[in-house]
Amino acid sequence: MPTDAIECPLCLGEGKLKRTEVLDRLGVKDFARVAQLSAEEAFRLLQQKHRHDEQSVWLRFETELAKRMAEIRDRHKDESHATQSERDNLTRRVEDCLREVAQLRERNQELEAEMSKVSRIGKREEMDFADEARTWAGMSVSEKLPRHGDFIVAYRDPSGASVEPRMLVDNKDKATVTEGDIAKLVRDAKERSLSVAVLVARTEEQLRQVDRECRWEQEEGVWVLRTTRQWLPRDLEVLKPLLERMRTEGPDFLQRNAALAEEVRRTFADIDAIEKELGKASKAIQSVSGLVAKYKVRLNSLCDSTAAAKKLPMRQRDRSDIPQSAGAL
Repeated sequence: MPTDAIECPLCLGEGKLKRTEVLDRLGVKDFARVAQLSAEEAFRLLQQKHRHDEQSVWLRFETELAKRMAEIRDRHKDESHATQSERDNLTRRVEDCLREVAQLRERNQELEAEMSKVSRIGKREEMDFADEARTWAGMSVSEKLPRHGDFIVAYRDPSGASVEPRMLVDNKDKATVTEGDIAKLVRDAKERSLSVAVLVARTEEQLRQVDRECRWEQEEGVWVLRTTRQWLPRDLEVLKPLLERMRTEGPDFLQRNAALAEEVRRTFADIDAIEKELGKASKAIQSVSGLVAKYKVRLNSLCDSTAAAKKLPMRQRDRSDIPQSAGAL
């Protein structure tokens, strides 16, 4: 190394000089030092160039990256707008769906309230029927049944006890009675071992045409009466002789007398037809009564106007005679 101490060839080892001093005295350059400094300078210059090239490369990279990003942004600008529009549409649709869900929830709550009202009204109709049926002479009405029908109705004997055949009653207050209602009534009657069942609709319009045409019919061994709240007292009076024969001769009395059962069906049809004609006649009478009252008022007004017309000329004649008399005087 240039700083290492060596034996001086000039002083024969009497003193020690550094390598650089010896080389300087001999007029010789320290090539090792020069080489070291040259290498260090070369490395410095190389590192400086490398750093400069690296910075240039990163600058070019960043410039190219920005350029490519701008191209990609421009290329996908329309797609971005379309995606944004679609996102906005989806947001609006979600908001609309949420609004509809809220409206449906409110509507559902309203329907639940209405169903609750209908349920209460149905129970009230059943209790109203029970209260009304208890006022019929000679009839026995059970308490509200928990299942398999609404009430059990039967005639009373002189002692006040219920007698056979007992009848299962099911009240219906709906738009139209269905075949499922009839099948359920028959199953309920079988469950209670009853041979007569009565389906009571609120109004005649709730019965189907087939129900009105065949209001007394046997279904799977059970005699079913299709009727309304208005018809039921009358229908029970019609069936009372048959029910008494069923009590004395057994529930299969009508099965053994098919002609009698057919006659009962025709009787109900005739009674319904007569009642319809009576209803028409009642409406006609009411209409005639209204027309009579209308024409009576009209005739009275015509009479009043005629009387006024007759009095008017007489007054005019009397007034015309007054001046003539005055002139004669």
